[in-house]
Amino acid sequence: MIQRIQSLYLLLAAAAGAAALSFNLWKATLTNNAITYVNAASNYLLFVLYIIVILLAVVCIFLFKKRKLQFRLTVFNILFAIAALAYQYLVVQQTANKLSAGGVSIVSASYLPASFLPVIIIILLFLAARGIYKDEKLIKSLDRLR
Repeated sequence: MIQRIQSLYLLLAAAAGAAALSFNLWKATLTNNAITYVNAASNYLLFVLYIIVILLAVVCIFLFKKRKLQFRLTVFNILFAIAALAYQYLVVQQTANKLSAGGVSIVSASYLPASFLPVIIIILLFLAARGIYKDEKLIKSLDRLR
């Protein structure tokens, strides 16, 4: 199970998703020296998207005997990770607009390193899907030789 490289990619994607849940994604310093953070736990839909990404990656690890299902779920997981990345960007933009509309101006705002974890998740899930596809192709070619 874990000796397959795609299982390692799926495990790393799940770990990156858990890290994205626990760290702050964006930081803004306001004119009154208050600091505002955006994290996945502060937004319900973003939290649910990351939980789905983590759970699908973990479930796919244990589906190593059902490669077609594992491949499909990994592709769906890539779509969920893309949705999480897009929604994360939208949440940050909405927070910045809400702060500006509230009469408080932002002195400095920056994305934190954890905000790039969804990109890493997408890359790891793509590599896992590619490995699953190669395994399925190899098994089909071996079945032809029998």
